[in-house]
Amino acid sequence: MNTEQLNRLLYGSKLRAYMLMRRTTYTLTVVAIGLLLYAHGVVTDPKILQLIFYGIDGILAIFVLIYLLRILYGFERLKFLQRTWFEGTLMGIILVNQVGTYLLNYPVIYNIFEGLGMPLSVEVYRVLVSLYMLMLLVVELLETRVHLKTLQVKPAITFLMSFLTLIAIGTALFMLPKMTNDPAGMRFIDALFMSTSASCITGLAVVDPGTYFTFSGQVVLLILIQLGGLGVMTFATFFATLMRQGIGIKQHVAMYELLESESISFTKSLLRKLIMMTLSIEAIGAVIIFATWSNEVEFVGLGSKIFFSVFHAVSGFCNAGLSLFPEGLYSNPLQNAYVMHLTIAALLILGGIGFPTMLDVFSPDSMRTRMAMPWRNWKLMTRVTVYTSAGLLAFGTVTFFLLEYFNTLSSLNFAEALITSFFQSATTRSAGFHTVDVSSISSPALLIMMILMFIGASPGSMGGGIKTTTFTVIILTVWTTIVGKRNIEISKRTIPHSVSYKAFAVFTFAVVFNILFLIILSITDAQFDILRLAFEQVSAFATVGLSTGITAGLSDIGKTVIILSMYIGRVGTLTLALAISTRASSTAYKYPDAHLAVG
Repeated sequence: MNTEQLNRLLYGSKLRAYMLMRRTTYTLTVVAIGLLLYAHGVVTDPKILQLIFYGIDGILAIFVLIYLLRILYGFERLKFLQRTWFEGTLMGIILVNQVGTYLLNYPVIYNIFEGLGMPLSVEVYRVLVSLYMLMLLVVELLETRVHLKTLQVKPAITFLMSFLTLIAIGTALFMLPKMTNDPAGMRFIDALFMSTSASCITGLAVVDPGTYFTFSGQVVLLILIQLGGLGVMTFATFFATLMRQGIGIKQHVAMYELLESESISFTKSLLRKLIMMTLSIEAIGAVIIFATWSNEVEFVGLGSKIFFSVFHAVSGFCNAGLSLFPEGLYSNPLQNAYVMHLTIAALLILGGIGFPTMLDVFSPDSMRTRMAMPWRNWKLMTRVTVYTSAGLLAFGTVTFFLLEYFNTLSSLNFAEALITSFFQSATTRSAGFHTVDVSSISSPALLIMMILMFIGASPGSMGGGIKTTTFTVIILTVWTTIVGKRNIEISKRTIPHSVSYKAFAVFTFAVVFNILFLIILSITDAQFDILRLAFEQVSAFATVGLSTGITAGLSDIGKTVIILSMYIGRVGTLTLALAISTRASSTAYKYPDAHLAVG
């Protein structure tokens, strides 16, 4: 039987087969996720666990069978394999492992990673496959026309809801019995706090992640950081392009608004490279961190060492600042690990300058273009973010060095003090790691750090704050007003007044939110002085994660305020305002000018 005859034979049953396969995939994905949660979050009996894992492996085998049937019904089979190469590779790995485990009595994945000291690799493998299928399910549902017609919401609201959903899921997972080492389990407010901190890549913590969470809890924490750093919608859109033929104009417009790109076509290009660039940078960072662990740092095994390396690389690039060590990078074995400090500083700087800037500076296409045409400069957006970030980084390094040289840096030599000052300047821009005792930092240095935290990172990045471009536009607007010029100019370009209005709107929202929440904190947690409360509040709002050590001691109302601050700071005050605002019915008119005395 040739290919054409086979296609004719299958044609009549194609629609029914696809409907059955889709419904089966939906059902089994939900069942697999439920079994994984039950196994890793609740069950302790080894016999029951083994039965559950048999069931999950059975579901994975059915996924492979469904994929083979999809190839059969694909008619243009070569094109189908090219289009679904990622899924095909994953199904191939599952097939090899299932055949080896149950037919040849040789569990391939287990044996490979057992040799590396990673016996938990099989559980991680099952989790990753199930998460992939869950993402497939989500993308399928989002692509359904019925849902697109009924969910006609603004991209800003979708963005807000995606983070709320991620936070809710993280909270529920953290409250499962096997996620923590606390026999009593995790309180709701603490689980909500940690889920928000990880999802909003802030880094403030009410518990010690390294000792309080089990390995399962730490994996959940890592996933929340990664999803929160890049954004749930970014991942969903990426998987839509990876597993299907592409995304529509509505999705392009949504990502264009959320990633703050310069054009919709640039957004499309950005999405194709964003995930791979992230994973590549994090992988390189993990390798370097792995190589820099000192002999004083004790690990359970090689698997634990690899996990710690990956966790800190992801936490660094995503500007989360969460660490698995009790005192972060200030812990005894890591205080003098300056190569690691510089590696993490590089990761958080890259994560904070924004993907559009990274692509303009580091992408092979851009570098080849500049080599061919050396006179071509970076884009205006890139120049503003790079120069402003460099200036703020230098300012923070110098001021921290001068203010703390005889305080927290007194036990270090000149080079060590300089590296530490550089790291602290970099981390205040949205990272949250610390290599000094923050509670001992002098008041002037804390105030400088608060200013740097409030400004934050760059647009389209992992960082928070009002953003470097907002800060630059505000400074230029003020200078333009002082010198009496009509237009705001930068690098022989005129900045529209609408951009200035937006910058001041972001600044005003940020100031109002911080002052309001600080007043509430000063009432609910009056046991702490106002400077420490202000530092905590700004750190939460700017999604930095630095603390003077008062986070765990906050009242439940105080923790709730910080949770709201982290969420609003991550989604952006302007995004929140746009989501709850309504358009003016008409702006095609102008009232007469009026003079109002200012200043």
